Amino acid sequence: MTQRDIIVIGTSTGGVESLTRLTRALPAGLPAAVLVVVHFPTYGDNVLPALLSQGAALPAASACDGEAIRPGRVYVAQPDQHLLVESGGGRIRLWRGPRENRARPAIDPLFRSAAETFGRRVIGILLAGTLDDGAAGLAAVKECGGVAIVQDPDEALFPEMPRGALRSVAVDHVLPVERIAPLLARLTAPEPPEPEHEALAGAFLLPCKEIQ
Repeated sequence: MTQRDIIVIGTSTGGVESLTRLTRALPAGLPAAVLVVVHFPTYGDNVLPALLSQGAALPAASACDGEAIRPGRVYVAQPDQHLLVESGGGRIRLWRGPRENRARPAIDPLFRSAAETFGRRVIGILLAGTLDDGAAGLAAVKECGGVAIVQDPDEALFPEMPRGALRSVAVDHVLPVERIAPLLARLTAPEPPEPEHEALAGAFLLPCKEIQ
C-alpha cells in the first residue's frame, strides 16, 4: 500500500476559519507534510502561519524556496508567489509566475505539482471559496492516484469552490470540516508490514501477461 504523506489544501474567500479549525484538529506527530494555499492580496505581511500555529499541535510557517519538505509541519504559501513542489521531489519552490484563476498564489499550481511529483502519496483538500480555482488541480490529484476531499458545500460560508470541484471531479470524500482531520489521521497512518508468508507466496505468481 502507498503511504499517503503529502497533504495539499486550498481555500479562498471565507475559508480561513475552516482552514484554522482543520489544522488545529490535526494530531501531533502526523506522518505527513501539509502545504497550504490561500488567496492572499499581493501586499502586506503573511499573518496566517501565526494564526494556524495558535492552539495547534503542528507548527506552521511561511514556505521558503528550496527548503526540504518534512512531515509534521504546515507550509503556507507566501503572498504574490505560487507554492510548488519541486519536480523530482522533496523540496519547495516559490515562483512568481503568471496568475492562475486571477490569483497568485493559486491553488491549481500546488495541486498539479504535488500530483505530478508524488502521485498516489497525495491527499488534496478543497475548502470554502469563490470561483473555481482548485478544481483542475484536484482532478490532477485524482488522475495521479491521490485522494480528493472537498468540504461539504452546505456548511461552507462561500460554497462556490467546493461545488465547482464536485461538478468536475470524482471526489472521494465530501465532509464537514470537523470530520476531515480524523479522516486524514486514518489515511496517513503507516500500513502494517506485509506478513512474511504472504510476501513469499506472491513471489511465485506469474505476471498478468503470462497467465493464459
